[in-house]
Amino acid sequence: MLNVKTPEEVLRLIKSEFQALDTCETVPISEALGRVLTEDITADEYVPDFDRSTVDGYALRARDTFGCSDAAPAVLMFAGEVMMGSGARVSVEKDSCAYVPTGGAIPQGCDCVVMIEYTEDYGDGTVGILKPGAPGMNLIFRGDDVFPGKTVLKAGRVLAPQDIGALAAIGKWEVPVRPRLRVGVISTGDELVPANQKPGPGQVRNVNSPMLAALLTEHGAEAVDFGIVTDDEKLLWEKTRAATESCDAVILSGGSSAGVRDAACRIIDSLGELLLHGIAMKPGKPTILGKVGNKPLIGLPGHPVAAFFAAKLFVVPLLAQLEGRRQRSYPVKAKLGESLNANHGRMQISACRMESAGGELVAFPVHSKSGLITQLAGSDGFMMIGRDCEGAAKGSETDVYWS
Repeated sequence: MLNVKTPEEVLRLIKSEFQALDTCETVPISEALGRVLTEDITADEYVPDFDRSTVDGYALRARDTFGCSDAAPAVLMFAGEVMMGSGARVSVEKDSCAYVPTGGAIPQGCDCVVMIEYTEDYGDGTVGILKPGAPGMNLIFRGDDVFPGKTVLKAGRVLAPQDIGALAAIGKWEVPVRPRLRVGVISTGDELVPANQKPGPGQVRNVNSPMLAALLTEHGAEAVDFGIVTDDEKLLWEKTRAATESCDAVILSGGSSAGVRDAACRIIDSLGELLLHGIAMKPGKPTILGKVGNKPLIGLPGHPVAAFFAAKLFVVPLLAQLEGRRQRSYPVKAKLGESLNANHGRMQISACRMESAGGELVAFPVHSKSGLITQLAGSDGFMMIGRDCEGAAKGSETDVYWS
């Protein structure tokens, strides 16, 4: 009999049973995208390391321009030009100014930059300032971005492109990160053939292995394909043990018959500990979760749609838990484009297509059975109907998770 838990209970179980791996490696920032930081990154220098202009214009002392206007410009002596990449070698004193390009260094004594659009070059060594400056105007001061001791990135951060830019700015060319998780993928079933093989009578192509490998890659893990295993308990035990020994986690998929499911439970129990057998959700009820040491073994249904949703809901948080990072899952609000019936007593997941109408997002359920993966392929996201809800009416608001 299935020891069924709710999806919320499963997520709590994942958090309580599995800890972040304590392994770490140092990689160049060119290879760090999508990796999880294991330490806080702290700056040891100023960025920028000099006061710089944010516009093309004239650097000057703001007080020399107070009260000026188009009709009564402040006339300043032109002291010279700052060249990009050479520092501010120009000296600016009272009632004088220097031309500075965007990003150029600010000469000592200046406290603002007036945009070139508000100036006139009289051609006689003087410049007219047509708009008053203010201290700090159009300037970035030394250390405005980063200063020594400032924490730039926190441990647990999944490095994004903007993070790589920040690391380059502070001279951190190598960073400590979690090694990519190695996740073994095993598909089971006498009816399965590889995706590149034409099925015979009663056979189907192995959909779950490439689909799960793609999901794992999307979330920064390395998928290790252990191939297809027939419905033979001894062979499955040997393959699962090998995957457990060489990987950080193992995903089994398939075993639609009760006997094969029971075999998977026995195998997990013999290698470690069976934590749950069954989740109160549709599709995906016969999902299994176990552990060997701190290594999770998760058994997904054989039907691809059920396997996909179970993986999105539980494998993805499991990866985040093992990497010590916070999972990001932000739904968007949408109106239902049509009514949706739900299965009372189990949380129901429904794929949906998203459209925009009248400035609002509208979600249209994709009606598909658990084995019809190509219908799921045309969807944009999915929504969840609570176990105590018998459905949702057309026009009602719902949360949609992009897939």
